[in-house]
Amino acid sequence: MRIGLLTEGGYPYVSGEAGLWCDRLVRGLEQHEFDVYALSRTEREEAEGWVPLPPQVGRVRTAPLWETTDDGTVHGRRARRRFAECYGELATALCTAAPGGPAGSTEDLAEEQSALEADRFANALYGLAELARDEGGLPAALRSETAVRALERACRAPGAHRSAREARVPDLLTVAARLERALRPLSLDWYEDDDLGSVDLCHATSGGTAALPGLLARHFCDVPLLVTEYGVRLRAHYLTEPDSSPAIRSLLASFHGRLAAETYRRAAVITPGNTHARRWQERCGADRAKLRTVHQGMDAAPFAEAGESPECADPRTLVWVGRVEPAKDLVSLLHAFAEIRRAEPAARLRIVGSPFGPEGAAYLAHCKGLAAQLFPDEADGPHSVGRNPVSFEETGGPELPSRADAYASGALVVLSSVVEGFPSGLVEAMFCGRATVSTDVGAVVEAIGGTGLVVPPRNPRALAETCVALLRDPERRERLGAAARARALELFTVEQNITAFHGIYLEILSRTPVRRVVLDDTGAPLPFAVPAEAHVPGRWSNPTARVAARGGPSPGSGSGPGAVRSGPGWATDGPVRATAQVSATEGAAR
Repeated sequence: MRIGLLTEGGYPYVSGEAGLWCDRLVRGLEQHEFDVYALSRTEREEAEGWVPLPPQVGRVRTAPLWETTDDGTVHGRRARRRFAECYGELATALCTAAPGGPAGSTEDLAEEQSALEADRFANALYGLAELARDEGGLPAALRSETAVRALERACRAPGAHRSAREARVPDLLTVAARLERALRPLSLDWYEDDDLGSVDLCHATSGGTAALPGLLARHFCDVPLLVTEYGVRLRAHYLTEPDSSPAIRSLLASFHGRLAAETYRRAAVITPGNTHARRWQERCGADRAKLRTVHQGMDAAPFAEAGESPECADPRTLVWVGRVEPAKDLVSLLHAFAEIRRAEPAARLRIVGSPFGPEGAAYLAHCKGLAAQLFPDEADGPHSVGRNPVSFEETGGPELPSRADAYASGALVVLSSVVEGFPSGLVEAMFCGRATVSTDVGAVVEAIGGTGLVVPPRNPRALAETCVALLRDPERRERLGAAARARALELFTVEQNITAFHGIYLEILSRTPVRRVVLDDTGAPLPFAVPAEAHVPGRWSNPTARVAARGGPSPGSGSGPGAVRSGPGWATDGPVRATAQVSATEGAAR
């Protein structure tokens, strides 16, 4: 089958945050073809280039979200009127007061109002998409004064919630600019029969803007959509930019919340990476029947040697491995280690990781100063050099060449975060067969199950007491480490991830009506080129099923920008021939 892989700030870029698991997925499913449609977030991301692509990637098309472009499209009066109407409806959906309304309103009335607003948002979104398709794009219109004035009218209209009514002109300009960036996929030329219209399935590797091309492919070409979220994008929007005004935060949160709800409503299947993400999706309206939890696959091979040799660990050393930032709460860890040292004077703590951004660098400097204050350098005698029991290190040096070596250096791995999604570092420690002590945040409990100990966040005393208990009980550490390694190998490997997605692909396509018959070079039907037809939506009044082609035209048939199309792809009654893959270089040039 042919998969359209939709990414934002990820694969195939080298610095993409979701690039690694996407690359493993594509390489593991070599029996399928992949077309990659990537949205880039920064100029630096594009400059760093792509990862090496496997042969099953036939086409790569990219579009920047960071660059403001103007294609010179001038809209006529009718198009401007359509834009004002659709954008005004979209803005009204964002500004409408939360469901629940006046006192005494019933729950059924609140649900009905919520459904009406969801339909209003969806109709406005698809109306803008159809206008962009008819007019060749909307980049200038989304930045125009018309958009700002429509947003202002919606904020001042009766029924708008209080934070929207308080929006000032700078707030409106900021919100309009953010909406323009989020809606840029509307103006892309990806939704023709020879692009996303020709794939069998769209797989969005995150929610938010990355899923928007999949929504439009479903709207225009009826291509089924699969949405995978290892980190819920809506949650990230709530946590970013806390210094913005309440009006900006409220309006942007409303937009991303309604976009997430529409994505979940239209998706055939939703695959959260953990129960924590699943709860977020259910709260945002995802149908529980569509949810399939698929844990993020990780490569266990680099940690095999450490996992098979647990006796090499220093029984007095605790290890923390991760990205240094305030959310990791190393301050609480250092205070907890001070209590650990009172109970176990020979204990040592290795903090392994590099800072993330300027805020992380400042936090690392603060933690080093606190460690020097809590633990003065110790010396064995008056003429020897003192040594601090807390060390701050990074991987890649002679002592710790890799993360596996960092985990292997200690008998106990500690996680002290106050905010955490899926704790991939904790899973790496489990691959290494190490006992763990973690704070109860995010998907930590789901990851470790019963193979590690959990304490409340921001509680140094509980963290210290638990660590001391394990330091004094080597047999218990060994049992927990062995159980953790077995659990990680069962649930969190690349193999289980690939197998799960392969099954989900087949499940979705088995419920998708056949839309095309693909022929090989000899003119014979190509076996398994299309999914088996399990059901056809609608009434079964006509026993003769109509076969419609969704596939794109063959090369040379006039599918360029200036070509005249005789009709949409779904109106073609005849079969289509299998076409050769488009190379990644050629696809990128398009």
